[in-house]
Amino acid sequence: MSNRILIVDDEENIVNSLSGILEDEGFKPEGAKTLKEAEEKIKQIFFPVVILDVWMPDGDGINFIDFIKEHSPDSVVIVITGHGNIETAVKAIKKGAYEFLEKPFSMERLLLTVKHAFEAYNTSRSIEEGIEFIGKHPKILEIKQLIPKIARSKASVLITGESGTGKEIVARLIHKYSERKGNFVDLNCAAIPTELAESELFGYERGAFTGALTRKKGKLELADEGTLFLDEVGELDLKVQPKLLRILETGTFTRLGGTQRIEVDIRVISATKKNLQEEIDKGNFREDLYYRLSVISIHLPPLRERGEDIILLAEYFLNRFAKEYKKNCFELSETAKEYLLSRPWKGNVRELKNLIERAVILCDKEVITPEDLGIKGENYVDLSYLLNIKDLKEAKREFERIFIENKLKENNYDLKKTAQAIGIDLSNLYRKIKSLKIDLTVH
Repeated sequence: MSNRILIVDDEENIVNSLSGILEDEGFKPEGAKTLKEAEEKIKQIFFPVVILDVWMPDGDGINFIDFIKEHSPDSVVIVITGHGNIETAVKAIKKGAYEFLEKPFSMERLLLTVKHAFEAYNTSRSIEEGIEFIGKHPKILEIKQLIPKIARSKASVLITGESGTGKEIVARLIHKYSERKGNFVDLNCAAIPTELAESELFGYERGAFTGALTRKKGKLELADEGTLFLDEVGELDLKVQPKLLRILETGTFTRLGGTQRIEVDIRVISATKKNLQEEIDKGNFREDLYYRLSVISIHLPPLRERGEDIILLAEYFLNRFAKEYKKNCFELSETAKEYLLSRPWKGNVRELKNLIERAVILCDKEVITPEDLGIKGENYVDLSYLLNIKDLKEAKREFERIFIENKLKENNYDLKKTAQAIGIDLSNLYRKIKSLKIDLTVH
C-alpha cells in the first residue's frame, strides 16, 4: 500500500525537517517548493496524503486544492500556514481539506494528523473498492482469492461481465494489491470520439494538430509504473488497436507530432461487457490484441445469479445511506427482500445501489417496504394478504385473478398474446376473464 506524502512548501528547512521526521515513521515524503512543481508531481505520481502550505510564491495554496481534487481526487489534503485565521481555515475545509494546522505546530500533532489522514484514505478506499464487492457466492469468493495472486504479476487482465457488476472495482483492487508505484489511470473507450482516442492514449506535442497549443501527456505516460485501465475496450477503434498492441509488445511509443521514443512500464487491465470472441468474428476486434489483453481472464457473474448476495449488498447499502442521510431506516421487510430476490437486475450492483439510496431518501420509517423501493407500476403485487383468506379455493381464485390481470397489463391487453404467454388457448382465457370478473372495459 502506498505511503507517499507530498510536502508543498517554499521553505526548504520546513520541507527537510518534516521529511526527516516522516521518514523515521516509515513514510515516503517528497517535496515541492512551488505549486508548479507540485502540479507536475501530482500528475505523475499518486500521493495518498498532501501537506500543503497556503502562501506559495506562485499562487494561493487554498485555490490549489481544486487542482488536487480534479487530478487526484482520492488524495487527503492537510493545509498548513503561518498566517492562519478562522476564515482561511473554513475556506480550506470547504474546498475539501481534511485538516488545517497553524504554524508553529508540534511534530506530535503533525504525525497524529498524518496518521489519521492515512486512516481516512484507507477507509474511503476500502468502502469504495472492497465493500461493494462483498458476497458469498462461490464465484465471488474465488475472485477474491485470485486478486492478490494476480496483483503480484505484470500480466494483462481482461475482466468481463454485464454493466454494473463491479469490473472497475476489481481492476482497482488488483492495482491496490500490486504495490505498483504509479497511478491507476482509467480510459473509457466508449466515451471518447474515435478521432480523439489516439491523443488521449499517446498524448501530443505542441502544434501536432490545430488546437494543440501545448504539449500534453497521454494516459500511457500518466500510467507509467502504474496501471492503465481500459474500460469498454471492445469499443476501441480498429485504427488504434494495432498501435496499442505495438505498445504492449515493445513498451515504447511516441506522442502525436513527436519523434522521441518514450518508454513506459505499465500494467494493462481491460474490461468489457461485449463478447470479444464474437467481435473478432465480426471483424470489429483484432484477435492478436485480444490474446495480449487476456493473459488472465476474470468473469463477473450478474447480480441476479448471486442469490443471497443481493440481500447482503442491499443491507450494506441500507446501512451506508441511512448514516449518510441521517435516516432511521434499519431493515428491509420480508416482502421487500422477496422483491429484491425476484428482480432481474439488468443494471446489477449499480442498479441495486441506486434503488436502495432512493428508498432511504424517501423513507420516513424504520422498515423499508416494497412501496419504498418504488415498485408501483412494475407489476409487483404484495400477496401477503392472501394468508388471511381462510378458504383455499377462494385464495387460489384470488391469486389466479391477480396473475391474469398482470399478464394482461404486460401484454397491453392483447388477449391473443396473453393467452400464448400463460400457455392456454384463447377461448379458455375468455372463460377465465368472465368467471373471475376481470373488467376489460376501461382498457
